[in-house]
Amino acid sequence: MYLIAALIGALIGARTAKKRKGAILDVAFYATGYSIAFGLAALIFTLIIHRNFL
Repeated sequence: MYLIAALIGALIGARTAKKRKGAILDVAFYATGYSIAFGLAALIFTLIIHRNFL
């Protein structure tokens, strides 16, 4: 689940940088940042569900 969220975040980040007419390093930076943020959000979400409902 974390990997899927991280990949979705990378795609969204890369698309955002491309839309803002960023250079290739900007695209990589945005993809990395979004990937980390989405992966961390998925981890926290999974932990909350696991602790409260399982």
